[in-house]
Amino acid sequence: MADRTEAAALVALLRSGRHSWSEYAAHVEEAGSAVAVFERERSAGPAQLFGDDGATSELDQIATEIDAWEAEGMRLQTVLDPGYPDNLRGVHDRPPFVFLAGALAPADARAIAVVGSRVASQHGVDAARAIAEHLVDCGYTVVSGLAAGIDHAAHTAALARGGRTLAVIGTGLRRSYPPQHADLQRRIASEGAVISQFWPDAPPSRRSFPMRNGVMSGLSLATVVVEASLTSGSRIQARLALEHGRPVFLLESVLEHEWARECAARPGARVIGSPDEITTIVERLTAPGALVA
Repeated sequence: MADRTEAAALVALLRSGRHSWSEYAAHVEEAGSAVAVFERERSAGPAQLFGDDGATSELDQIATEIDAWEAEGMRLQTVLDPGYPDNLRGVHDRPPFVFLAGALAPADARAIAVVGSRVASQHGVDAARAIAEHLVDCGYTVVSGLAAGIDHAAHTAALARGGRTLAVIGTGLRRSYPPQHADLQRRIASEGAVISQFWPDAPPSRRSFPMRNGVMSGLSLATVVVEASLTSGSRIQARLALEHGRPVFLLESVLEHEWARECAARPGARVIGSPDEITTIVERLTAPGALVA
């Protein structure tokens, strides 16, 4: 982290609740300083926004809290930090910070998300494994959401192949969801990274998982949907990825669902029959001089 005071000011702003988190991300980036926005908001009105101890005391207390998070293995990266993921920085709904357990690598800029149903068929599990193995063989990092089913298959196949994988979770880093994936979460943190946009103790919620899907899309050059019903979070991620200008790949089997057929008709979505189609298209789109990521 570049500056504890800047990070502390951003945390204070987000906790104040005066604006949405996406608005604060934009305000802080525009100003180039969370401290500047913090001081501006403190002086905006007669009411004390951050308590009676004064700005310096408030930020010192939060900086101590940040140090404790990092001592626990949870590194805070704000939108002002050079360690904030570049792919994620490029989307309009980027979170103002992420917590990392583990470490990102330069190679993670070449990341592709593999997502799908929690209640997956054997065909879907086999397809997710084959896709993850192919991506690792081609030098890509596999991104998924640590859920049961397709996510689990993608993460474990990438690890077994000796590749990198990133888990984007819908809770704080102190939690594991589902609980039976706690060991996998620890392994990914030791060999790749676990990423959360939520406070460390945040529990799972209906709202947190769609937000997690947005971060998965933002981190990735493309999203591959292996299996997904109408109510699946993968359907949400496909929509968000297209909004981010990132390609979406749908397996042919997903087309049994009406939402997938509608998605496949949109610009940026492609139906694929084999893993090598994914990397062929992504390589073309990310080649020097290409207009889109």
